[in-house]
Amino acid sequence: MYSAVSGLKAHQTRMDVIGNNIANVNTVAYKSQSMTFSEVFYQTTQIASGPNAETGKGGTNAMQIGLGSSVGSISTAISSEGSPERTDNAFDLKIGGSSFFIVNSAGNTFFTRAGNFKVDESGALVTPGGANVMGWQVDESGNAKRDLVSKLYVNSPDVAYTSPERTSSVTVTGNLNAGSKDTSTTTINFYDSLGNSYQATVNLVYAGVQGDNTQYTIEPVSVSKNGKPTDLTFTASAPLSFNTLTGLADASNSDIKLTFSNNGTASDAIEGVDLRVIGESETSPVLTMDASGITMFSEKTNLNSELGINGLGKGKAVGKMTSVGVDSSGYIVASYSNGVTKNIGQIAVASFSNPEGLQKEGDNLYSATLNSGTFDGIGQDVTEGDGSISSGVLEMSNVDLSSEFTNLITTQRGYQANSRIITVSDTLLEELINLKR
Repeated sequence: MYSAVSGLKAHQTRMDVIGNNIANVNTVAYKSQSMTFSEVFYQTTQIASGPNAETGKGGTNAMQIGLGSSVGSISTAISSEGSPERTDNAFDLKIGGSSFFIVNSAGNTFFTRAGNFKVDESGALVTPGGANVMGWQVDESGNAKRDLVSKLYVNSPDVAYTSPERTSSVTVTGNLNAGSKDTSTTTINFYDSLGNSYQATVNLVYAGVQGDNTQYTIEPVSVSKNGKPTDLTFTASAPLSFNTLTGLADASNSDIKLTFSNNGTASDAIEGVDLRVIGESETSPVLTMDASGITMFSEKTNLNSELGINGLGKGKAVGKMTSVGVDSSGYIVASYSNGVTKNIGQIAVASFSNPEGLQKEGDNLYSATLNSGTFDGIGQDVTEGDGSISSGVLEMSNVDLSSEFTNLITTQRGYQANSRIITVSDTLLEELINLKR
């Protein structure tokens, strides 16, 4: 009877394991468990004996009676990946490989395969339970500083904007018609160190022909700062200046000559002409104008060529974050309104010599144990060991329902068989009691 009772208890435990697997069939990154049975111990009624040469009697085996079963082990299929499910959420992440995300809750470090993360009010990346996702910060070049892991922010004041980039050079390119005396105009946009935008309008004016060369002069027309007139000065062999009130060019000493040879190229290319905004020396850019990209052609032989000139100034305004995502290496990549894309952090992962030795803590979290291996506090790049991170994808449960229902049937039958032993034992006891009648 007591053997049957132990069998009932063991089968009930297995039923609990199976029920938990089925209950978590749709839980993100849940790892199924399995249970094995083990014998309890034996009552020995006769010990084994060896053969006796003197008496000629052979050896006998021991006689033992088993006293039931118990739970042998409950193991977790932690190394078996669940199937991927696409969500298109930027912070739904799936690890390819055997690594774990590192999270921290109330100062305690845990590990998880469930990558259904979100952003909290402070801009930190967290689990649904509020544990902070850990990783590495980046240097000015966007490379991860692989020291102790810390919590990652994806939308905080520190990363919400990018600094403006002062324009340092302007390039003017285009085609001019050798047979035309029309003035060509181009507008150049550029920025100062505070992100203020400037727009300068410059004319390329026909100045006549000298021998085989055609000459043009570069003359400023107007300039504005954030849509309002301001002052701009060109410093070169012949200085150019703008009137403060009107924003118009001063005609005196304002010519910068550009000469074209008869093959249509600039024979005296202008490079290194400096532009500066007057009165804002601390923030205004000093621009280097390069007009060597302007060419001239004959209208008779180049009818399909595009007329006009274009000015392009490098530099950027203040950038506001427009989107953020995670790449396959775990880098958190932010995009900004000024075209800048930069890394603002990298998600670190942890690997263990015996991941099956991790201890479940609930909420899809695991903790390290003496049998799993320790965590060094630094972690590793997910790409070590051919791993990767997929964004917009979640790892689902690895529970196999067909196997679970099969195990459910066999466990139920085992439970029924043990219950029958108790019934039969009760009948035997009843017969024993009735012997006195």
